Amino acid sequence: MTVPLRADPLEASEFLKKHPEIQFVDLLIADMNGIVRGKRIERASLQKVYEKGINLPASIFALDINGSTVESSGLGLDIGEADRVCYPIAGTLCVEPWQKRPTAQLLMAMYEPEGVPFFADPREILRQIVKQFDALGLYICAAFEVEFYLIDQENINGRPQPPLSPISGKRPQSNQVYLIDDLDEYADCLQDILDGAKVQGIPADAIVKESAPAQFEVNLHHVTDPLRACEYAILLKRLIKNIAYDHEMDTTFMAKPYPKQAGNGLHLHVSIVDKEGNNIFTSDDAEQNKTLRHAVGGVLETLPKSMAFLCPNVNSYRRFSSQFYVPNAPTWGLDNRTVAIRIPTDTPSAVRIEHRVAGADANPYLLMAGLLAGIHHGLTNKIEPTEAVEGNAYEQYEASLPNNLRDALRELDDSEVFARYIDPKYIDIFVACKESELEEFELSISDLEYNWYLHTV
Repeated sequence: MTVPLRADPLEASEFLKKHPEIQFVDLLIADMNGIVRGKRIERASLQKVYEKGINLPASIFALDINGSTVESSGLGLDIGEADRVCYPIAGTLCVEPWQKRPTAQLLMAMYEPEGVPFFADPREILRQIVKQFDALGLYICAAFEVEFYLIDQENINGRPQPPLSPISGKRPQSNQVYLIDDLDEYADCLQDILDGAKVQGIPADAIVKESAPAQFEVNLHHVTDPLRACEYAILLKRLIKNIAYDHEMDTTFMAKPYPKQAGNGLHLHVSIVDKEGNNIFTSDDAEQNKTLRHAVGGVLETLPKSMAFLCPNVNSYRRFSSQFYVPNAPTWGLDNRTVAIRIPTDTPSAVRIEHRVAGADANPYLLMAGLLAGIHHGLTNKIEPTEAVEGNAYEQYEASLPNNLRDALRELDDSEVFARYIDPKYIDIFVACKESELEEFELSISDLEYNWYLHTV
């Protein structure tokens, strides 16, 4: 029997001793879509959770975007809606600063009854890939940049609108990126996000104004654990949503909420260190660093196959436009924001890969898994990349990445490379769930279709 790597129960007792005010604990697990689900327990039950775990149905990893089980995944009625046991992830127990009744939260991971990690947990998908780097004596340092919109709690005919400024009482119209005045408009909410991140141990150090009204980006510090980096991104999104509610606003991480404005991205920075802690991408001339070139070559080769993980929803593909710096071809370059894989070279020791394709609607675990699989593939097969792009990549390369969900799912399903890194059973489940969503979407009739065709054909 494999014994799961459980969090020490001492963590629970010390936390409760430090926080006698806590009444409830939210037990959280991120599903295929990165949506946090789980249970709420009373304080007195926390110690038992650390010792024995909690039961949740395996079908939690076969839910569509609306929270319905996709039966074609095989994780629902086919297995009798059977439970699996979930154990705490060490170091994730913290206070929820937005709650009126003192409440804490704790991330969980799912296991089989015999103690083997559950194969369809996206966290486990990533962990298996990270183990392949461990075998090479290499370790991942990673950080996310998360983009989002603040939006009004009242929609117009179901469509979002920017929130009223707490200062001017007006709705913002500015598209000016990095404008400090726009940060001032929502300063209380944004500062509460940073303060809440500190309370929860989330390493968020900056918020910048992005290139659309009430659109912002939170930067996370690099951490030397890719699993933890993903956990921080998932918990940050939950924090942002709830802090915004406290300020009578809403938020969206939808990839493209406004047709004529920038979409929300989820950029991922990765460097790799050896056993001595040295960044193997370090170079005075990054373009000639063979290790970096091979890593980039593997990512570019697998990029079309990973698009379903990077852009997992129908709406994800509306984000792609050269006007808004969203790469649409497998390109790379040094300090170039028009390419898919940007290599920041501000200092030789900080050379890293910045993956710029994914939307903020991606599951961070699966995005990280797709990127690391590509890097590992490139390193172990010494794959050379195409020429680094200088100047505007959109003018030099035609769009060639999958531009819709159906094509992206076909690319993933047919990928021999990803079948070596990710359990094919999981790829089948992922594709089944996303094809189910796609079929439902295609059966719907939009308002535009009625406007165009109802009385004209």
